[in-house]
Amino acid sequence: MSSIVRKLWGCGARSLHQRSADVPEGYIRVYVGKDIHLQCKFQMEANYLNHPLFEDLLRVSQEEFGYSYDGALRIACDIQLFHYLMHLLKTSNPSAHYMQLPDLISSFHKSTQHLLSHHPTH
Repeated sequence: MSSIVRKLWGCGARSLHQRSADVPEGYIRVYVGKDIHLQCKFQMEANYLNHPLFEDLLRVSQEEFGYSYDGALRIACDIQLFHYLMHLLKTSNPSAHYMQLPDLISSFHKSTQHLLSHHPTH
């Protein structure tokens, strides 16, 4: 898997450096979403690429989109799930270091259901 990360990082870093001076050093641009036409653009810390959950997401994304960059990595996952993962990593939540991708998805759905049950819509 580390070879995929190196390949993505190497290719992405070159195209980002050439095309996107507005991305701060140490960050990369990513497009997130399963539908290529409805993806959202984000900036994230480049060191997150080394996290096992991101390696899993990159593997899924490679299967979904191949190795195309257009100035940013493409991550094939639900946008809210990506926000949830970013929150876990930014807050240094220790549970993120022991999760597999299916665990992350399950935890995300549980937290979403918990929020919805405490905030009824009517």
